Amino acid sequence: AGMNGTAIENFVCVIFNVSFMNCTWHVGRTATEDTQNFLYWRPSEEEDVTECQNYIKDNYGRNRGCRFQNVTIKNRNAYFLVNGSRKLLLINSISDYIIVEKLTSPLNVSVNCTEASHRCSIWWQPPRTSHVKKSSCFKYEIVIESK
Repeated sequence: AGMNGTAIENFVCVIFNVSFMNCTWHVGRTATEDTQNFLYWRPSEEEDVTECQNYIKDNYGRNRGCRFQNVTIKNRNAYFLVNGSRKLLLINSISDYIIVEKLTSPLNVSVNCTEASHRCSIWWQPPRTSHVKKSSCFKYEIVIESK
């Protein structure tokens, strides 16, 4: 337990290009310049907890995020802990977080149009993702523009 208002806020992780992840947070409202937060995570229950190796810092040199490479999240469950300290005081930790994945475009898009039937067929493969394995999880929208 720590002082009220010292816990980080708005903890969000964004996965992009399949295996990169940035996690960011806002420093607690009452946190002082000497407050430092540390991020630990575990991609699945079977793996060990590791600390961030590449922190994003604010103007005071405080950790306010982390960059990860080669990320794989199994079974849609990941575990995060951000704890902090400052001289002589404990900092509250968090329990709420959001993970977002920014998807790439569908792969291998093919179009076959026949003038006689005035029809086109379009095929594609789902985008690569860090953890979604079922293609039924995706919905697509096609916008056709005539030239």
